[in-house]
Amino acid sequence: MGFDFDLISLILGIGAGLVPAGILLLVIFKERAERRRAHETAEEIIKKANKDAESNRKEAEVAQKEELFRKREKLEQEIQDEQKRLQQIEARLDKREDSFERKFELLNKKEYHMENLDKKLQERQKTLRQSEEELHTLMDEEKKKLLEIAGLGQEEAEKLLLTRLDKELEAESGNIIKKFNEKLDEEKNRMAQEVIATAIQRIAAPHTSEIVVSTIDIPSDEMKGRIIGREGRNIRAFEKSTGVDVIVDDTPGVIVISGFDSVRREMARRAMEKLITDGRIHPTRIEEVVATTKKEMNELIQEIGKQASYEADVRGLHAKEITLLGRLKYRTSYGQNVLQHSIEVAYLGGIIAGELGLDTKLARRCGLLHDIGKAADHEIEGGHPAIGADLAKRYREKPLVVNAIAAHHEDEEPQSIYAVITQAADAVSASRPGARRETLERYIKRLERLEAVATAFEGVVGAYAIQAGREIRVIVNPDRIKDDAAHKIARDIAKQIEEELTYPGEVKVTLIRETRVTEYAR
Repeated sequence: MGFDFDLISLILGIGAGLVPAGILLLVIFKERAERRRAHETAEEIIKKANKDAESNRKEAEVAQKEELFRKREKLEQEIQDEQKRLQQIEARLDKREDSFERKFELLNKKEYHMENLDKKLQERQKTLRQSEEELHTLMDEEKKKLLEIAGLGQEEAEKLLLTRLDKELEAESGNIIKKFNEKLDEEKNRMAQEVIATAIQRIAAPHTSEIVVSTIDIPSDEMKGRIIGREGRNIRAFEKSTGVDVIVDDTPGVIVISGFDSVRREMARRAMEKLITDGRIHPTRIEEVVATTKKEMNELIQEIGKQASYEADVRGLHAKEITLLGRLKYRTSYGQNVLQHSIEVAYLGGIIAGELGLDTKLARRCGLLHDIGKAADHEIEGGHPAIGADLAKRYREKPLVVNAIAAHHEDEEPQSIYAVITQAADAVSASRPGARRETLERYIKRLERLEAVATAFEGVVGAYAIQAGREIRVIVNPDRIKDDAAHKIARDIAKQIEEELTYPGEVKVTLIRETRVTEYAR
């Protein structure tokens, strides 16, 4: 029992000594564990910091690279834009260079042509000088021979010789002019084309601006903005619906309708005036007004055609022919309204046919329809006589009417007296003083002056200006003027007209020399 107590005491003593030691050990282990955790935490913090720093560094590098990439793209885009601009400038320079080269080649060709003409003229002058020298030699020889053979006085011999030489020179000069004209025929077409092309280039713009535009007054310039609309939608809708161009510029109080089709331009003008009066301008309203105006315009054209046929007393026309006649109201020729001109030709043709005892209705029909091709010449290729003849044939007109339409400008041979009557009536209506922007006084003076120039030449017995002064027919004495001299006189008259008169286009000089022998059998 005593042993057990000692053992227990010993154990308790040992246990009492181990507890502090254990506590101490626990404290030491806890401190070590905390130090280890603190160390690990510090390492984690350092690692995280390093990781964040690395991430920040990479992000900075990426941002820097992106910034560099953007700057590079911007620089490349600027370089591309600059290259495009330089390419455009280079293309314009190439185009100008090509244009200059073409002009230079054209100038070289003209210079070469002028050099050739100069050489030809020099050769001609040389030939003429040689001919003059030969003539002088012949004259001297003839003079000597005549004096020796005839025993005439010098004055008488000179007079006889000069008379003979005048006749020979007149015949020779006529032959030279004839040959020279024949040679010039080879060059005149090409030269005429160049002249016409140059004239067209000079007058095309101002002439076109006069005949293909219509102006519309507007109440205020504020209306221009409404006509254009937001981002131009109103003006685009109007142009699409009507097929014309609308010009809205800085000119105060007006806008301009431009188009080659006179009927379409008139329809657009009426529609625009309605829109301006109504005040509601937007694409839907524009389409409605244009559709309504187009219908009204078609009805008006039909009514105008019917009225024209009624005035000309021409019945039984095809509906399409009536429409084409109505369209002629909006067409002019040298300032003369084509529909009114056609009605005049119908009147005149009927009067001429009546005086000749022919069918007046047929003559009026030919006259009324002779210019019908002008109503469709902007849609169909070709001249208006051929177009009108094709349309008349399509609408089952008589062959005489078709031929009168096709031949009224001598594009075809007249096959009947009605075609000739239509030509005459057309010329009379077109040449009527005042019909085509020419006063009566100027008209009469021009014809009188034209005839006076021709009759002033020796050997001319009569001169008559026809075709409104576009042609003059000269009648010469056949006994005094021979065939060879006729060419020279015609050329001299034409040259005199060019120097003294001012006229549009050209004047045709027709010289007539004939011998008539009349005998009576009794």
